[in-house]
Amino acid sequence: MGNISLRDPDTVTAADRGREFWRGVLLAGGFTAVPRWTLDPVPGIAEHEAKICNEVVAALRRLADELAVPLSSVLLTAHAKVLGALSGEREVSTGYSFEGRSPLLCRFTTEPHSWRAMLLKADRAQSELLAHKDFPVDDLRREMGLIKPLFETVFSLTPGDGAELAEETVVWVGFVEQDGLVLRLRYRTDVLDADCAARIAGYHVTALALIAADPDAEHARQSLLSAEERRFQLNGLAGPPRAVPDCRVHELFEEQARARPAAIAATHGSRQLTYRALNARANQLARALLARRLAREGVVGVVTERNLDWLTAVLAIFKAGGSYLPIEPHFPADRIARTLSRAGCRLVLTERGSTATLDQALKSLSGVEQLFIGAAYAEGHPDGDPGIPVAPDQLAYIYFTSGSTGEPKGAMCEHAGLLNHLLAKIGDLKIGEGSVVAQTAPQ
Repeated sequence: MGNISLRDPDTVTAADRGREFWRGVLLAGGFTAVPRWTLDPVPGIAEHEAKICNEVVAALRRLADELAVPLSSVLLTAHAKVLGALSGEREVSTGYSFEGRSPLLCRFTTEPHSWRAMLLKADRAQSELLAHKDFPVDDLRREMGLIKPLFETVFSLTPGDGAELAEETVVWVGFVEQDGLVLRLRYRTDVLDADCAARIAGYHVTALALIAADPDAEHARQSLLSAEERRFQLNGLAGPPRAVPDCRVHELFEEQARARPAAIAATHGSRQLTYRALNARANQLARALLARRLAREGVVGVVTERNLDWLTAVLAIFKAGGSYLPIEPHFPADRIARTLSRAGCRLVLTERGSTATLDQALKSLSGVEQLFIGAAYAEGHPDGDPGIPVAPDQLAYIYFTSGSTGEPKGAMCEHAGLLNHLLAKIGDLKIGEGSVVAQTAPQ
């Protein structure tokens, strides 16, 4: 029998654990970028300071003592929250600078629901980083062929650190003792202007105040915006107020059909429909939907190419009091099936030639009826306006996102919002009688 050689774990564990830890950190992926918030990018470095209220600092110190964690963990939690708010991501990363050393990559999550739980996660991330601070991370990076920057922000508790920003650093966030606790933000002026840097500093201050006020609060429900910024985003960016009539989009279309029935409403290739003809076809299709017991806000999928039947279908759904669900015919069958299922769709309007992937999708679903638009016209329903009451807060359409960051999600728009949007476009683009607008957007 051969000899078995056992290594003393005390002689290798620290190095092995350090390598394992940093490999995991480096391979975790994800890069937290800082928004480019300046209209006048000028190369340079500037600084912004914000004092943390003494009462807030005292409350944070008490919380740190209660949890047996250093104050730096509390400050790091606020920094993580700000990075999550700026990036829209739950998993964030930053450089972590201490004792005058080059910053190390620190990853943490904003997933825990309460400030307290997130703080404990941040403390754990900080403790693990410090436990392996002496491992030669740069050597491991070179060995792994990782040459791209790992972070744009740096968190530091070292006074005087950040005087000269490293080339890849965009924002340096430091907390220093200076007649109390002061947040010092150094930033590149070709990325942030002074106002935006002040906003980011303010987000840190607000996060700390929220932690101090109620560490058990659900942080996702709390805003980092100041009252002034909230007013600006809700009202200042909304543009001038407009008077919106108490009617729906399809009712305004019906008014045009009565006022100028012979005018051309839409053109597709060599085909044209007047307002009278388009309205009549939409009314017939709406009645076909109602004959199939379409309920108020009932979701109707439309799987067609961008043509006159598509336009007719959208108007018909509105007239019947239903909710429009756009689906591109070329979408994969599994995506169509998921969209129909998640929207609770039981009726699909389509056309011959647009059903290749739709047919595959319907095989995996039950209770979904398919109606060809041409067949609905042939049913011979009356072409007068149905006159179905539609409330302003009634659902007009559901639009599913691309799903680039995960499973597609349906955004819902009510009739009042749709009308406001269209009237704003008409006003901003100065659309009037005789104007021709190309329909180039997704359905």
